[in-house]
Amino acid sequence: MVVRVATLTRRSTDDAHQPFSIEAQDAKLAAYIQSQDNWQHLLRFTDDMSGATITRPGLQQALTAANADRYDLLLVYKVDRLARSIAGLARILDELDGAGVRFCSATEPFDTSTAAGRMLVQMLGVFAEFERRTIIDRVVAGMERKAARGAWVGGSRPYGYTTDPTTSFLTPRADQAPLVPVIFDLYANKRLGANAIAAWLNQRGYRTRAGRPWGYTAVLTVLRNRAYLGEICFRGTYHPAPHPPLVDPGLFQAVQQLLAERGADHGKRRSNSSNYLLSGLLVCARCGKRFVGASATGNRYRYRYYTCFSRQRYGSRSCPTDRLPADELDAALLEALLATYQRTDLFDLAIQAAAARLDSVRDQHQRELNVVEAELRRTEEATQRYLLAFEAGTLSDTDLAPRVQALTAKTAELQHRQAELAAAIDGITALPPSQAALAQLRERIHDAITEGPMPARKALVQALVHEIRVEGRDAIIPTFRVPTPADPDQKVRTLPGLVGVTGFEPVASAV
Repeated sequence: MVVRVATLTRRSTDDAHQPFSIEAQDAKLAAYIQSQDNWQHLLRFTDDMSGATITRPGLQQALTAANADRYDLLLVYKVDRLARSIAGLARILDELDGAGVRFCSATEPFDTSTAAGRMLVQMLGVFAEFERRTIIDRVVAGMERKAARGAWVGGSRPYGYTTDPTTSFLTPRADQAPLVPVIFDLYANKRLGANAIAAWLNQRGYRTRAGRPWGYTAVLTVLRNRAYLGEICFRGTYHPAPHPPLVDPGLFQAVQQLLAERGADHGKRRSNSSNYLLSGLLVCARCGKRFVGASATGNRYRYRYYTCFSRQRYGSRSCPTDRLPADELDAALLEALLATYQRTDLFDLAIQAAAARLDSVRDQHQRELNVVEAELRRTEEATQRYLLAFEAGTLSDTDLAPRVQALTAKTAELQHRQAELAAAIDGITALPPSQAALAQLRERIHDAITEGPMPARKALVQALVHEIRVEGRDAIIPTFRVPTPADPDQKVRTLPGLVGVTGFEPVASAV
């Protein structure tokens, strides 16, 4: 009886460890088929990708052909050419068994139709998976060592840099690097948004590394990249690097603060439309990352919880902070918010603190205004002296022009700052809200929390909660905002005993 044979070959993504080319596998498989009686080679399938996944085109075509009864036996050079994981290997063998197709390796003698042969295949699969994971561990360890010494570990390089082929360190590109601090300055000092900066760059003919027009996502990618401070990131850890920084640390920090205020940080966007009440507000005290909403489905129920971004992305070794049950924490936060806003003494303390802070800001502005006005008088007097010297003939027009131009420019800057400070001082008022206004605010908060729909409650929480610091499951510290006409961002910090997801008894004081 003729045995219809199909062959499956795969080129490894790591040729250094698996130097089996497609051509070499085909040649050995053809020789093996010829050595068998009544074997007929009908079909050939091949893949050029990792064996870690079974969703490979060639493998899927082979399984489809098996289910269509197009061959009787699937032949590979080695078991690891079929799959490099136990789970994947078991699924493939089960599907081949269901189609009535045998499986054979040209270099590993076994018969999958027997229990002993099936066990041998699975043992070989264990070794294949072990080898794959060993390779991965070696590669990751090598990349970690490389990043620790400040070398670029691969991927898309930051705009403005290229890599030294000898050392793998980042080096500035003369045609791009000067533009990076300009982008940061436009955002932090000129107050342009990401879309406006992208338009500004495109109008002047600048292009991204890929030669495409700038978009707001490309601008935000530049603004968030700590490589411009002379650092390299690998798996969430930043390492100092020897490449020249392109941005001053103060400017970089100012941009990060402005990104957070504008909501350009996706983890802190107030308009987040998810059904997690505390989205963007929970901050991990261990790693500084935000918590994100997640869920798991049990036998009967769907469980919602918040988990630290580092833990979700890189595992518990990166951040061991516990996951928090979402429903319980949401209820505890709303209860604390209601209790806090019912305490009139906190509002009085907050208003007093706001008034004191505004007085301090007003005094600071007034002191700076006095300095600016004194400097402005000196500048105007210096200009007048140069003009008198020119009229007296003791100063030539060649010497006069550059000095007067410099003084004129300085005078304009001082006058502009003088106007800014005067307007800031005039705009500082400390009118406290009336008791009626406070009572109305409490009533609106109570109604929204107890009766409002999810979008209304979420909008309220996002407006009144500054952040919630998570130090542990039993140590969760929220910081509330108290809106007043004098200072809408004045905060009241709750200092619970401490807040846990199983209880919420806040003891609040104004700060």
